[in-house]
Amino acid sequence: MVAAGETSDRVTAAVLIIGDEILSGRTQDTNLRDIARYLAVHGVDLAEARTVPDVHEEIIAALDALRTRYDYVITTGGIGPTHDDITADAVAAAFGVELYEHPDIIAMMAARWSGELNAARRRMARVPVGGELVKNPVQGPPGFTIGNVFVLAGVPVIMRGMLEDVGPRLRGGAVVLSRTVRVEGSGEGVIAAPLETVAKAHPAMSLGSYPFFDQGLYGSNLVLRGRDADELAAAVAELTAALTAAGIASVREVEPA
Repeated sequence: MVAAGETSDRVTAAVLIIGDEILSGRTQDTNLRDIARYLAVHGVDLAEARTVPDVHEEIIAALDALRTRYDYVITTGGIGPTHDDITADAVAAAFGVELYEHPDIIAMMAARWSGELNAARRRMARVPVGGELVKNPVQGPPGFTIGNVFVLAGVPVIMRGMLEDVGPRLRGGAVVLSRTVRVEGSGEGVIAAPLETVAKAHPAMSLGSYPFFDQGLYGSNLVLRGRDADELAAAVAELTAALTAAGIASVREVEPA
């Protein structure tokens, strides 16, 4: 689906991070960064990210808002064995379907735990009717996908493993290219006007300024992103010329971090 102001060749995604532990600060999220980088390689733009608590209604509301606006939604967290792992319940409710114990997951867990499947472990085998499994090559049960939603684990190493089964299922768009112009010894007040001029001349591109301060050295990394390599090269040249004309002495292109 295409949101207002977007072109049909742009494929978008949102991330829904689920868990009280993230909002409380007890756990630092790294999944968003990893998902953004992974999607970029597949030509999918991460357009929005939300974090919600382990509250059934809030998960459903966020999921419904995101899945109607973007091509894909990736959720992380809340698919473990404890009472507060309610992501599967909320996803099923959002799609108006029931949960059932997937026989492949039951068999997998029975083999791992020698048939000792208590109620907590069986919670991890629940999948919405109509859903498909997302492989988990690390440890534990798989995730699942239904509609345009991928439901992944919250543990980073497991989540990254599951992503490898998500990538082949995505309809990728044109990959976004990136180039960086580094300005040293000048603040954003001097950079702003040249940057704005080039940004207006290339509305299909993204131009951003990222200041740095390091052991007395200051300046900004100006990052230009776009899907057209020729336009990107032209914009870099225009920006470099505009910055030099503004009296900025130290301007050079660098490899992106």
